[in-house]
Amino acid sequence: MNSLLKSFALLACLTALACDIHAQPVNITPERKRAIDSLALEKVRDLSKYISIIGDKATPLTESNRVIDRTLELFMDGAQMGVSSLNRKGVRYYPVRKYLERLRALNYQKVNIEWYNIQYISDLVQQPDGRFVGVITIYQRFEGTMEDGMRYVDVTKKDITVYVERKQQQIGGRLIGFWDVLLGDIKVTETRRG
Repeated sequence: MNSLLKSFALLACLTALACDIHAQPVNITPERKRAIDSLALEKVRDLSKYISIIGDKATPLTESNRVIDRTLELFMDGAQMGVSSLNRKGVRYYPVRKYLERLRALNYQKVNIEWYNIQYISDLVQQPDGRFVGVITIYQRFEGTMEDGMRYVDVTKKDITVYVERKQQQIGGRLIGFWDVLLGDIKVTETRRG
């Protein structure tokens, strides 16, 4: 029993040390910051592309399911996406998978979704847990066309929370450090007629 207590005490000390090291302020060089910003914007562009594929009524179900799985890899666990409409007040938030499944099931003959003016609105700020958090703003133009030709069009301004953290992976017996970017909640800040 004594060795078990010693093991727990050692584990607690190592965990505290790891947390303390992880929470130390990290200086990101300007070159590294540009690379991280580029990766974050690339992931947002990937998300835009995936949303267009999922929303396209011509996409086969198996392909849509594959793209939904790829989309989920871009996000932190528990992230939610905001949805708004000109036809109702307020914003509804859905877990990412549910949002994507609802997008796929929209009752339009044709859906066209375009993201544009993608830009950082807040610089990366280090959090107490060692991660960096920033916000990217995008504009989304949504157009849905019914079988009878009626169209619904809106433009939504969205803020995407971006998380950047240092990770390690063992490759060929060596521990390699790298920066990873994951997307968090996507909040609707404005919806207007397109």
